[in-house]
Amino acid sequence: MSTGMIIVLIVIVAAVAVGAVALTLRSRGGLGGGDLKRRFGPEYDRVLSRHDGDTKAAEQELAGRVERHGALRARELDPQRREELTARWTAVQEHFVDAPQEAVAEADRLLAEVAAEVGFPAAGQGDEQLDALSVHHPAHLHGYRQLRHASGGGRPETGTEDLREALVEARSLFEELVGAQAGPRRRSHSNGQHVNRTTVKGG
Repeated sequence: MSTGMIIVLIVIVAAVAVGAVALTLRSRGGLGGGDLKRRFGPEYDRVLSRHDGDTKAAEQELAGRVERHGALRARELDPQRREELTARWTAVQEHFVDAPQEAVAEADRLLAEVAAEVGFPAAGQGDEQLDALSVHHPAHLHGYRQLRHASGGGRPETGTEDLREALVEARSLFEELVGAQAGPRRRSHSNGQHVNRTTVKGG
């Protein structure tokens, strides 16, 4: 085989390799650093901080989340089930008046239940539920993390105001998961926040 033919073959092989890499990146949704930062928002910064500013490690973790959970499609709840879950959340908010710590723990369990019911990994699967939620609901994940932190272990240093804020923040994710963004439920959301603020003033 002539030298020229060998060079041509090398060029062809290199072109095929480059094309394969490009195809892989496209199949992952174009997971460049900018794409990941836009997709994950504050979660990108949180993961970057946890990796001590190591951008490569943070982006590898986030890209892995997209690869594992990007194809997940949440199931839609029927109206009756949606109403049942919304009523349970309202009851949690009312329980906050008398027992803030218990109410936050109930909200944590309810959110985990709803997430699993609509198709996300179960809460008992390590951090997989949070990872999957971060791919599809990054804007509302912070509230859920606050809720988990506030409810975990009954930390005595968690004040009533922090518990209230955690519950209010987590409501946004609850609404996203149950598909309850309609007008009446938005009014219910405002009422829930009012109940919690009143509780803080009274406590």
